[in-house]
Amino acid sequence: MADTAQVASAASSRDPAVGLRAVRALRTLVERMEALQVENARDQGWTWEQIAHLLGVTRQAVHKKHAGGRGPLRRRD
Repeated sequence: MADTAQVASAASSRDPAVGLRAVRALRTLVERMEALQVENARDQGWTWEQIAHLLGVTRQAVHKKHAGGRGPLRRRD
């Protein structure tokens, strides 16, 4: 499922196989988008606390997920 609008529409399908595949695709998309934006923020000097606030999570949670090679971002500092 490549087209985002099609995937979003499929997520509300009455067919669970279609809906669940769409939910998985959307989850993957959201994770990639989050990783990209966290990387953008860090590259611009944002703190983990600033990022966490906007994501609605704790500083520790966002740091654990995206720092130190343990999350989708592997910083090359």
